[in-house]
Amino acid sequence: MNRTRGKIRPPRRGLATDPVDFDEYWDTLAQSLREIHAKNASRLSFEELYRNAYKLVLKKHGEKLYANVKQLVVEHLKVVAVRDVRPLVPSAIVTGGAAFGTASSVEKRIGGDKFLDRLKVVWEDHQLCMGMMKDVLMYMDRVFCADHKIPSIYVTCMGLFRDHILRNPQYNIGKALNTVILDQIKMEREGDIINHATIRSCVYMLEALYENEDENENEKIYLTSFEGEFLAASGEFYKQEGVRLLRECDAATYLRKTDKRLSEEYSRSHDTLSTLSEPKIRAVVERELITNNIKEVMDMDTGLRFMLDNDRFEDLKLVYKLVARVDPEKQALKNMMCKRLVELGREINKNANPSTALAVAPAAVPAENGDSAKNSGAAAANEDKAANNLTVIAIRWVDEVIALKDKYEKVWTRSFDEDKGIQASMTGAFREFINLFQRSPEYMSLFIDDNLRKGLKGKSEAEVDAVLDKAITLFRYINDKDVFERYYKKHLSRRLLMNRSVSQDAEKQMIGKLKMEVGVAFTNKLEGMFKDMNISDEMTSEFKKMLQNKEGSDEGKKIDLTVNVLTSTFWPMTSMGADGMQTCSFPKELEALKDSFTTYYLGRHSGRKLSWQANMGNADLKTSFKGVKKELNVSTYAMVVLLAFNNIPAGESISFEDLTTITSIPQAELIRTLQSLAVVPKTRILRKNPATKDVRPTDTFAINELFTSKFTRIKVGMVSANRAETEKERKDTSEKVDETRAHQIEAAVVRIMKQRKVLSHAELVSEVISQLKGRFNPDVAMIKKRIESLMEREYLARIDGERHTYKYLA
Repeated sequence: MNRTRGKIRPPRRGLATDPVDFDEYWDTLAQSLREIHAKNASRLSFEELYRNAYKLVLKKHGEKLYANVKQLVVEHLKVVAVRDVRPLVPSAIVTGGAAFGTASSVEKRIGGDKFLDRLKVVWEDHQLCMGMMKDVLMYMDRVFCADHKIPSIYVTCMGLFRDHILRNPQYNIGKALNTVILDQIKMEREGDIINHATIRSCVYMLEALYENEDENENEKIYLTSFEGEFLAASGEFYKQEGVRLLRECDAATYLRKTDKRLSEEYSRSHDTLSTLSEPKIRAVVERELITNNIKEVMDMDTGLRFMLDNDRFEDLKLVYKLVARVDPEKQALKNMMCKRLVELGREINKNANPSTALAVAPAAVPAENGDSAKNSGAAAANEDKAANNLTVIAIRWVDEVIALKDKYEKVWTRSFDEDKGIQASMTGAFREFINLFQRSPEYMSLFIDDNLRKGLKGKSEAEVDAVLDKAITLFRYINDKDVFERYYKKHLSRRLLMNRSVSQDAEKQMIGKLKMEVGVAFTNKLEGMFKDMNISDEMTSEFKKMLQNKEGSDEGKKIDLTVNVLTSTFWPMTSMGADGMQTCSFPKELEALKDSFTTYYLGRHSGRKLSWQANMGNADLKTSFKGVKKELNVSTYAMVVLLAFNNIPAGESISFEDLTTITSIPQAELIRTLQSLAVVPKTRILRKNPATKDVRPTDTFAINELFTSKFTRIKVGMVSANRAETEKERKDTSEKVDETRAHQIEAAVVRIMKQRKVLSHAELVSEVISQLKGRFNPDVAMIKKRIESLMEREYLARIDGERHTYKYLA
């Protein structure tokens, strides 16, 4: 319909005095309004119509005019409902039957399109006509409606459309509209093509109509009459969809289809329905396809465990994306991921456990007639072999834990959006299985030792830093950092004393990283060990200069002596086997030089005591085999054994018993030393008779004149480079750790009570744990025991009448 709008001029002056016949003016207006409905507005004079309406309002006929216009629109809408809309309402909807629901998708689509299109046209015509009527009745709206606080005629007529078209009690048009739209949406969800534009126009209509003339935004017909049914139908659809997908799909397919459904509903809300429904329909899909089913999906054979084990990064990213929609904490994802992580960690622990990783030969039973030395030697050999095998297992354990860490770090980075909550859960999982493994502090120290001895050789500074950072990452997970410290000091001492470090810079870099993690108190003794080595170098140099300047003395000219003077409070003397006098009988040349250094040292440091620890040294010996010069790098004990053969004619042998007498080396250490010199094929410098693999008290030894090696410098396996502890050694270490912890707990209790004066038992225990948790997790029973010990020694006392409260005794 072409609409021609003329210019409406203000009525001329004196109009107020003109007589007005309401019926005459109304008949003219009514006829014109009908023409507007009939789409014949081009022949009307809107200026004249406006003037007529103006006169009626001016003459106080506004109320009657308002009522008559409403009645005229109602009559028109009744005709439209019967003539235009009713014929296209599916009959099954009118009668309440089920035929419409069972019709084919083609029939429903065509019938639905026709109905929606007709309703769209009727609505658009109504809007257009009401717009024209609004212009004609503008004065009535501005004066009569405003004065009487009633809705404008346009708003009222929109309500009439609602009541006489959509909610016409005879024809169920509103119900039909909802049913058809919902059915069209269902068809599209099932893969059919629908007319989005027509549906969108009808939705615009529902959004433009309100429950009443107040036009409250929360009372749009779309929200009150359609959206509830839409969400309910969608909920049922997606509930069934979830059941079907669980039955038919693997986990990855389920996730992809769910993500696709969410995307489709987002587009449908913006392109076909209303953005008002977007968050609500999203919540429905999330509830039915994610919240209700995601745990079952992740539990599938192809679920989260499979995805983690097989690096399905894209699938895992989708798991994270969907879980995050319904649970900001991602608790189900974190729980299942951590469960798998701990399972893998426990498997690594199991494979590295001495009881399953290797079988240690049982110690032989002591026998009579000198066989005890044989048996102890065999036991020592078996222990060393088992410990060396365990060292390989220890390094493999750390490598596997780091590989697991790298794997899950990659998942966290590529699939989990570097989520801090998931990172915290991963940290908890690693900490759990690492601390379940009692050997973890020792194994980590052995791993660092292996890298600082040889693993970092040839690596760039960045690569060295990366390896050390990985070691520090695992160190953070350890609860018993004091146990790690004990092993680290032991292993560091051997590296320093045997000159096995591949890089002093890397050593100091590692200590710097430890200092940043746990503070100066942790690394103070480690730094003291380096300080001792530097001072020893300077002292040795000065001692050599003194010998050179000493007239008439041959000391130091044939033997190049290097001495490391160790401060007993810095170095782990007990774990190094230096808690007692581990010495031997040195050849007289060495004994004289040793005495000379002792005199020199005590002359510089009066009041100190110098104890020589032969078990901790090494030596370089020059010799020749068949005229070929060789240099042997051996332990101090091995040096003493080899030098003993200088005092006998070539080709003669020395018995085990005689070597024991000559060298004064403890029997177990002598057995180990002779094994490295006479049994190991590549370093068989001595010839043993009989040529068995065991060292016995009845054996004899001679120089192996037939010894050959392609190397000029030969390293003889010095009794023990750093290796994993045997069960007996580990038990001893554990006992010493408990002793140290007892002292630390007592010191913490005294510090706290000295400051606080009075504390309850619970508060004191809590503060002790808080102070010491950076080094180890104090056992509550041990804390209680140490408190009782302090009370016995009168550092603390219970307050009378308050059994669970302590006071500090100055």
